[in-house]
Amino acid sequence: MTHEGIHRRSFLVGGVVTALTATAAATAEAQVAPRAAVLEFTDQWTRAAGLAELLRRAGFTVVPLDTAEAATAQGVDLIAFGSFTNNDRRYLDYTAVQAASLRDFVASGRVVLDLAQSDQYGAAVPYLPAGTTAIRTDSDHDAVFPTAADHPLVAGLRIADGRLFTGRAAAIRVSWETVRSWRSMRVLMACAATGAPPCLLEAAHGAGRFLVASLTVDKCFDAAGNAVQPAAAVRDSVAFFTNLAGYVRRVRAGTAPAVVPTPMPAEAAVGPLVGHVDETTARLWARPGLDPAAFPTWVCTARAGATTRTATAALSTANDNTLLVTVTGLRAATRYEYSIAPQGGAPGFTPLTGSFTTAPAAGAPAVVTMGLGSCAPSTPSTVWTRIADEGCDSFVLLGDTPYVDSADLAVARAEHRRFLAQPELARVVRSMPVWGTWDDHDFGGNDFHGDHTGKRANRTAFVDYRANATFGHSASGVQLTTRGDGEGVYTSFRRGPVEVFLIDPRWFSRTGPSWADPAKPTCLGREQWEWLRARLRASTATFKALATGMIWDDKGNAEKDDWETYAHEKNAILDLVAAERIPGCFLIGGDIHVSRALNYGPRVGYDLWQYIVSPLHAGTIPSLNTPHPALVHSAVEPHVFLKLVADTTVSPATLAATWINREGRRLFEVRRTATDLGHPA
Repeated sequence: MTHEGIHRRSFLVGGVVTALTATAAATAEAQVAPRAAVLEFTDQWTRAAGLAELLRRAGFTVVPLDTAEAATAQGVDLIAFGSFTNNDRRYLDYTAVQAASLRDFVASGRVVLDLAQSDQYGAAVPYLPAGTTAIRTDSDHDAVFPTAADHPLVAGLRIADGRLFTGRAAAIRVSWETVRSWRSMRVLMACAATGAPPCLLEAAHGAGRFLVASLTVDKCFDAAGNAVQPAAAVRDSVAFFTNLAGYVRRVRAGTAPAVVPTPMPAEAAVGPLVGHVDETTARLWARPGLDPAAFPTWVCTARAGATTRTATAALSTANDNTLLVTVTGLRAATRYEYSIAPQGGAPGFTPLTGSFTTAPAAGAPAVVTMGLGSCAPSTPSTVWTRIADEGCDSFVLLGDTPYVDSADLAVARAEHRRFLAQPELARVVRSMPVWGTWDDHDFGGNDFHGDHTGKRANRTAFVDYRANATFGHSASGVQLTTRGDGEGVYTSFRRGPVEVFLIDPRWFSRTGPSWADPAKPTCLGREQWEWLRARLRASTATFKALATGMIWDDKGNAEKDDWETYAHEKNAILDLVAAERIPGCFLIGGDIHVSRALNYGPRVGYDLWQYIVSPLHAGTIPSLNTPHPALVHSAVEPHVFLKLVADTTVSPATLAATWINREGRRLFEVRRTATDLGHPA
């Protein structure tokens, strides 16, 4: 056995916590050796471990972290979490339950080290004190640069061509799931010579220190104890952990250098996005990328000819450093140009600009061209360019816009940012009103329903990154116009002759008995049903779209997220339309990666149509283009959107629905008149 290897009996493999304890001999050296409690295992990505052994070689006395005990009861100077331990429930549960204890542990003059973790299992380090943050992202790097060369953790490490930790095994990235953003922390190492993104950060708390890293320098040995890194790389790791031993001693002695936080550089702006726009108001959203502490207040100026309207908004840290501003006093059917900038200006910052056109006055003859689509890519796509070129004056995102597939708030926010930053989409959302709802993948995951335990984080991210008029309701049942905590995301809006009811079939589903049939589970929940019933009864719009991400009949597979699963509530909605003779209604769905038009006949007193449009991205699912007696048209086609043209300048008023792909090819079209939809001839 070479010095770079470890005897296999010193490892507990297969995902079991590694426990390595030093000799019981009470030598003088052992008396002063810092003690470390370690949580690590051989992970699925690297198939490697080594943290406990490297700490032992660096002079630590090492014990396994006792996950049944508080951090303050471990009897150690350092708690160290190995790379990718957050893939295991023990890390997730321990850091959640013992977050306060970890803070107390550090405040008493001790150190917590958190190495590379998977962002999909928790992008934000969960136990840091208020005001201190570190958020990981999906980017990986192989270059590590010292940014604080004289710091005790960095000084004396081997540097080659200006970089640290060179010559390591290519299969194990040196910095994995690198930190994207931070607050109140000092950057000690980074993946670029510019100092960002960081891969080792330090934060002071009380008398101690938190260390957050995306480094995988602990991954040196396989499950059998054999080295998986070159000998020089193992020595580099031992040198780093030897520095850590000295650093822990200095923290315990109160002689560690003071922490001067590194300011985070300005991030790339996301947005602006034009949200809800009616006849007299407009809601505008942006994530400017500047520090909210330095630039807390922002001014939006909207101009139409000689008319100017201004409004201010706070850059909200509670909403992921975004702003939502409402401009009032606008004129109907008028084009406005707008700009958003920090109050008092900011050096080097270019104001965020765009345009929108307010809705035509209700009842006035008008032509509205609205685009709708679902299942969208978070990569560049010319489908958005085609939407603008087709003359759409507004757009509705029907869900899976974007794909999140995580219950972690930081991951969800990052996916919303990535989606809205796509250049072609960014040009669309800055220049026309955009409303949105969610489907399963932005709600939480495939075929997820309201019993999803992580749904609240995804709702938070949704309201952070949308500018709808309302966002579901409060705990007391009042519709929410603000972006705080609430229930569901349902909303509605009117644009000229079209009113769209964006129904939320996700949040409340399976959360209790149905208002329509108490023996069956609900889909909408009672509050949303009462809202929808009242809004439908009150609507005077010529055309009324009942829109959800999921489709209004059986998907034709084993999944249960469709309206056939909740047919008792679907039928109650349609019975309401029929009984109260509400004209102009039609159904819209997405989700299934197939586009279809179905005519169910005179279900509501006139022919009821469903328009399914999916996907905006490249992936189709031909097996979901199932036979149905009501099916009139279908297409298994990628990059598709629906163009609705409502025209009340003619008599009878007309509604044309056209399915178009990104090359501009018309797949099929359905034309209806107001008379066809139950209005008097």
